[in-house]
Amino acid sequence: MPATVRSSGTRRNILDTAQRIMAHKGYSAVGINEVLKEAGVPKGSFYHYFTSKDAFGEALLKSYFADYVADMDRILAPSGRSAAERLMAYWQQWRETQSFDHCQGKCLAVKLSAEVADLSEPMRLSLKEGTDAVVDRIARAIADGLKDGSLSIDGTPRDVARPLYDLWLGASVMAKIHRSLAPIDTATALTRQLLHL
Repeated sequence: MPATVRSSGTRRNILDTAQRIMAHKGYSAVGINEVLKEAGVPKGSFYHYFTSKDAFGEALLKSYFADYVADMDRILAPSGRSAAERLMAYWQQWRETQSFDHCQGKCLAVKLSAEVADLSEPMRLSLKEGTDAVVDRIARAIADGLKDGSLSIDGTPRDVARPLYDLWLGASVMAKIHRSLAPIDTATALTRQLLHL
């Protein structure tokens, strides 16, 4: 196997491992050595893959959002279902993967947003770029729903997409605080109201 392929695989392994650990513990509570040990990578090789912990955090968020929006694209892709059904399937997946501690690294935005936004400007910008990509996809799905007649809204798709994402992000935090899916259920009901479903 060429060294560049091994290097790329090792870098991805470090990022995937960090994503799983940090989804449970947060960013500041996790040391690089813990991630490297769990990933089975020698301690001294971290700076071969990342120039600093900030660069690592930025890469972590970019990797997370790349995977997240790819999954969104799969769920929201045109299929035999209406755009509204596809959008509600996305929210259902969110309910299953974003709301509690056993999210297998899939709730990184929920876990890290408030923590890292003030720690690092590059990480904040990665969060902004990633969440904007999520909102763009929600807005496109809403626009598709307007076209196929499966939903209706008051305002533009973007005007509705942003508060919907904010609603679900906040509901996920509250679900963690209360250890209850009630905030997610409320978000689902409000989403149906906003989309006139």
